[in-house]
Amino acid sequence: MPYELSKVFASLPQVERGVSKVLGGDPKGNNFLYTNGKCVIIRNIDNPAIADIYTEHAHQVTVAKYAPSGFYIASGDISGKLRIWDTTQKEHILKYEYQPFAGRIKDIAWTEDSKRIAAVGEGREKFGAVLLWDTGSSAGEISGHSKIVNSVDFKQTRPYRLVTGSDDNSAAFFEGPPFKFKFTMNDHTRFVNSVRFSPDGNRIATAGADGQIFIYDGKTGEKITSLGGDKAHSGGIYAVSWSPNSTQLLSASGDKTAKLWDLAGSSLVTTFSMGSDVLDQQLGCLWQKDNLLTVSLSGNINYLDKNNPDRPLRIVKGHSKSIQCLTVHKTDGRSYIYTGSHDGHINFWDAETGVSENFKGKGHANQVSRMIVDESNQLVSCSMDDTVRYTSLAKKEYSASDAVKLDIQPKYVAVGPGGYAVAVCIGQLVLLKDKRKVFVIDQLEFEPSCVDIHSGGVTVAVGGSDGKIHLYSIQGNTLTCDGKALSAEGPVTDLAFSHNGAYLAACDASKIVKVFTVADGYAEKNTFYGHHAKIVCLAWSPDNEHFATGGMDMMVFVWTVSNADARIKMPDTHRLHHVCSVGWLNEHTVVTTSHDSSVKQWTITYT
Repeated sequence: MPYELSKVFASLPQVERGVSKVLGGDPKGNNFLYTNGKCVIIRNIDNPAIADIYTEHAHQVTVAKYAPSGFYIASGDISGKLRIWDTTQKEHILKYEYQPFAGRIKDIAWTEDSKRIAAVGEGREKFGAVLLWDTGSSAGEISGHSKIVNSVDFKQTRPYRLVTGSDDNSAAFFEGPPFKFKFTMNDHTRFVNSVRFSPDGNRIATAGADGQIFIYDGKTGEKITSLGGDKAHSGGIYAVSWSPNSTQLLSASGDKTAKLWDLAGSSLVTTFSMGSDVLDQQLGCLWQKDNLLTVSLSGNINYLDKNNPDRPLRIVKGHSKSIQCLTVHKTDGRSYIYTGSHDGHINFWDAETGVSENFKGKGHANQVSRMIVDESNQLVSCSMDDTVRYTSLAKKEYSASDAVKLDIQPKYVAVGPGGYAVAVCIGQLVLLKDKRKVFVIDQLEFEPSCVDIHSGGVTVAVGGSDGKIHLYSIQGNTLTCDGKALSAEGPVTDLAFSHNGAYLAACDASKIVKVFTVADGYAEKNTFYGHHAKIVCLAWSPDNEHFATGGMDMMVFVWTVSNADARIKMPDTHRLHHVCSVGWLNEHTVVTTSHDSSVKQWTITYT
């Protein structure tokens, strides 16, 4: 293969305020999993930069759980579809698909022999079902609740038991198989968000929006005690997870803390303070071998440190909303990938390790549309919040004074030497110099869509929705039209000069790329065909011989300037969405990103 997927930097969990986030763990303790959009994300617990993404659901996936055998994963979505698929093969072959009820699946549990599955959630007629995994036939019924069921768990030892927690403020106890309703536990005063059996089957923990945790006998369902006296947390509790030896319990709460409880004395061992911001609310947790994980409302995954409860051992960061743009840059010999997302967040990734961080302070308030690094090592970004921001890569901190307010929303920005930048706004071109707006052209006869500045610093190419590339010149503090326009085949969607300034490449909505030779008065050098749908992004390789394009057809092509037939076709680069942005780390590594909130690196081999 001329291309190979070398790295996947996955998205964070998709979270909602006030809704618990279920994390799944693999029985061997090596991986954990969660959902975002239509994806199930499997991550290595020791090195979360190693990830795998399952993309076969047609609707948003809400929960995924490993079978105790470790060979299968069951995942459920908002339409009520339950898919059971193979974990051992890269292709994740579908074993079975069922529809236990119509509506959002909120939690899934397996029996210890991996033969039965319970799914619960927001059904119309019923709120849950127990099925045999290989036939889908009923293995009992989930009744006894009058509202949405949020959580379910099986006792992992015989005699089998099942417990559920619901929005009707109760937990229900079932015996089986086949599973039959025995009684309800009415100790909670608000929604029951999480119910979990201890691994040895002796205890059940239930946690609710009332901030309480109750402990029951695993075999009989009798109440034993409550943790933390009147209240375990001052806010609602969204999740609990048992230690592998069944002696301790981890809880995650909207009061921005996680707590560790010892069951022998029903006592609090440690409080993990996660911060003071609303985004520090804790919505999910998982105890996996020696790792204690929680999920914040920000989407960040925290590895808790028992010895230092105020500072996690590691925080896995990234994007939970769709990524709109990327740029790459080398600092002190290390390559970094900068990504900007739909919610205004900018992250930077160490291209080697996959560790992601964000800038400090308050940044963009809306979608980041475009980013590029200028010659003084500033990240220049434009956003739907009507600003162009200059952020120092050395300081890695936003500063209010480095945001230039524009009159109209910018959608594209390019930088040139000498502190120049040009922003394309709706119906307007803005020339910036040294972080100041110096010139505006707003009486345009075309709608501008994209822009680039030649490395010589004078020529500016502006792509238009009129199917032309308009050339301008920077003269001091003004931008003047050269009166020259190059023809594309359709509305121009992206364009870029090669790094050495020899070529200008432009792609368009008619699925065609053209390359012009700058020194020959922009004579057409080659035309490139191959995409099945509108092309949206383009980037030049550092060798100036190749460039990559990404389209609405989910494909990326790597082209050779001198030979239009020598193309490398990469289908399904991001399975569910089109490629929003492409970049190059070096001559042989392409980076892609998409609405699936993940970043991928591809190794390219030329023949």
